[in-house]
Parts: sequence; C-alpha cells; structure tokens
Amino acid sequence: MEFHPIPQPEEVTEREKQDAMGAYLMMFATTAIGLPLPIVNMIASIVYFFVNKSKGRFVQFHSLQSMYSQLPVSILNSYLVIWAIVNITKDNPFTNVFWGLMITAGVFNLLYFIFSIIGAVKAYRGQFYYFLFFGRLSYIQAYKMKEDKENQTVNMPPKM
Repeated sequence: MEFHPIPQPEEVTEREKQDAMGAYLMMFATTAIGLPLPIVNMIASIVYFFVNKSKGRFVQFHSLQSMYSQLPVSILNSYLVIWAIVNITKDNPFTNVFWGLMITAGVFNLLYFIFSIIGAVKAYRGQFYYFLFFGRLSYIQAYKMKEDKENQTVNMPPKM
C-alpha cells in the first residue's frame, strides 16, 4: 500500500510554492475581468487546476481548495447579478431581500478574499492551510487518503 506523506516546508520546491500561491491569486486577477460575470472566476480556477494538476500534490491540494472555495462565492454572486438584472429590466424596486442578499454576498466575498490571502501566504511558505469545509475535501482528493492494516487512517489533516 502506497502512502503519500505531507511534505515539510523545506521539501517543497520554490516552483511548487509559487504555483500553489497562484491558485489563490488567480482569483484577484480574474475579479477585475469578471466583475459583471462572476462565473469567470470559477472558470479560471477550474482551468488553473487542470493546467497545474500534474505539478505535484502540494500544488494540486491548493488548487483544489481554491477552486472548491470559489464555488459557493461564484454561485452567490451569479445569483445576485441575475436577480439585479431581472429587477432592473422589470422596473421592480429592490426589496429588502435583495439588500440582505447583497450584504450576505459582500460578507462571503470579504471572507473569501481574506482566506485566499492567508492561503496564498501559507502556500508560498510551503505550508498547508485548511479552509473550513474545503480543506479536508481537497486534502483527501490530493493525497488520496488510505488506511493501514489496523484501519487507522494516515496523512490526516489536523482536526479542527
């Protein structure tokens, strides 16, 4: 049975660190382009993942985590844009529900920006940073968790 140990920061090459950091910074580059079309960020993170998939498990982990965490933000932003367009074309006033959704989207985007910056810095240092919900999923997919003979899992991310 083959196990894939988590690399220590000094074992990660500079190129891997830069590529892993790029997974998080891709969002900043595409945000300026994709403001009217939030789905552009999601497409960019998917493309980045597949382009960098073969560059090692460390890069794959960070690319997956960035992509997965971009999904709910992209869906929320797309829904908000569609709702705004529909209400503008129908000359409907924006309701309190719309403004509540707008505030929620703003909070989610702010949190995503903050966690992406932290993730980029940690990746550049050769470290892992596990996002809530998405970190464990990314870890399992990138490092293909396996069980040893005593059914004790190895290569587990830290418990939160």
